[in-house]
Amino acid sequence: MTSRREITHNGLWSNNVALVQLLGLCPLLAVTNTVVNGIGLGLATLITLILSNTIVSAIRGFVRKEVRLPVFVLIIASVVTIIELSMKALFYDLYLVLGIFIPLIVTNCAIIGRAEGFASRNPIGPAALDGLMMGLGFLGVLALLGALREIIGFGTLFAQAELMFGEGARAMTLEINPDYPGFLLAVLPPGAFFGLAILIVAKNWLDLRPQEKAQAIDPAAESL
Repeated sequence: MTSRREITHNGLWSNNVALVQLLGLCPLLAVTNTVVNGIGLGLATLITLILSNTIVSAIRGFVRKEVRLPVFVLIIASVVTIIELSMKALFYDLYLVLGIFIPLIVTNCAIIGRAEGFASRNPIGPAALDGLMMGLGFLGVLALLGALREIIGFGTLFAQAELMFGEGARAMTLEINPDYPGFLLAVLPPGAFFGLAILIVAKNWLDLRPQEKAQAIDPAAESL
């Protein structure tokens, strides 16, 4: 059985949904023009992963292999519908901004992949933890990409925070440079691709640093 530490490290870093598996890129690239939008979609995906993994693990002994995938999709669709209706009731303005990308969570390959590849083969505890860590890893990338694009594109951070946190959160908006004219490319789809590429390069560089340090200390390690 996979240890909790390994599940955590895989979800947050070594098997990150967005930076390693490169799944869920359609909503990731489409809505991350601001931090708030990214966090909103990330939280919806996080909750979906936790609940779907938990339910799939709980019923795994009762589902025949022949109908396993349709049952998993039905579970995910039900969870997403509950989240969509809840968001529509509680965060209507944010729901309007995210639009079609909330129901499209059902088609996120990462969610059905975790249900099939992990939750259906492990007890409830590890399955729920896997959903939590995979969701947090995806949420972190959404937030980072949203921050990067918002700062470069608009010169702000946490713009429209009131959509998620209420009217009192308007003061959360940070004007990085009040006279900044903005950079349109950063908030358009091509800017999302460039931003994601920067994050992937940064992750790969961080992964290679320990190897480079080891080679610098012990040149013989380079031949291994």
